[in-house]
Amino acid sequence: MTTPDALMHVARALAQETATLIIDGRSEAEVAATKSSPIDIVTQMDLKAERLLRDRLAELRPHDAILGEEGDDVPGTSGITWVLDPIDGTVNYLYGLPHFAVSVAAVSGDPTPQTWTPLAGAVCDGSGVMWSASRGGGAWRNAQPLLRTAAPSLDGTLLGTGFQYVAEQRVRQGEIVTGMLGRVRDIRRLGVAAVDLCLVAAGHLDAYYEHGLHPWDFAAAALIAQEAGVRVAGIDGGPPDGRLTIAAMPAVWDELAEALIEAGADRSWGAP
Repeated sequence: MTTPDALMHVARALAQETATLIIDGRSEAEVAATKSSPIDIVTQMDLKAERLLRDRLAELRPHDAILGEEGDDVPGTSGITWVLDPIDGTVNYLYGLPHFAVSVAAVSGDPTPQTWTPLAGAVCDGSGVMWSASRGGGAWRNAQPLLRTAAPSLDGTLLGTGFQYVAEQRVRQGEIVTGMLGRVRDIRRLGVAAVDLCLVAAGHLDAYYEHGLHPWDFAAAALIAQEAGVRVAGIDGGPPDGRLTIAAMPAVWDELAEALIEAGADRSWGAP
């Protein structure tokens, strides 16, 4: 029987190999396509990275399913699905900014965030740091275990967030940020959800929220944060989803969610 720890080691190996590919090929990156808007880009390195991940999984885990950002879903027979983001933070990657990552997660059950069970995940960021976790086995930054036990009050919280690529939605997200600026210590926007969640796991950010995330954006990193003691949930307190994902320590999660609702973050406005 495949254990979460064994799956974590596979996820780490895949994330490391793919991160090496994209870091080595960064100087050659160029836009290959767009998605939700003209500025929501895909580079040829995104496509190469996902191809590598899929090829390696076909070798290592041929009976597993695949859900990836840049390719068609692959069915499986094992009950395990790999959720892949070959480059989270593609715009940062293209512009030479250090905040990007490869995200690899293994989940069981129906491969949707509301019903799946996350088993293992790895996020290898643009600086080469490996973040990882297995269900019930803890979270790690390279070889260092991650465990948060305390959090500041809401007014002392350094809060991370992100914006979508459709201009009208970014404007509304900016209005929410305006409503939150007076409630927290400050706000940071790095442009890569997987890294933001890992930074919350390590305490480099106190909390994080974002609208419009896709399953591959948070599948691995949400588990890493949860195994480090962080509560990661949707605005209704259920599993994280595309409407709104909130990550904070349990002691401040409810207060943060209430502040976000007061700022208008619970309104439905086109999230996937």
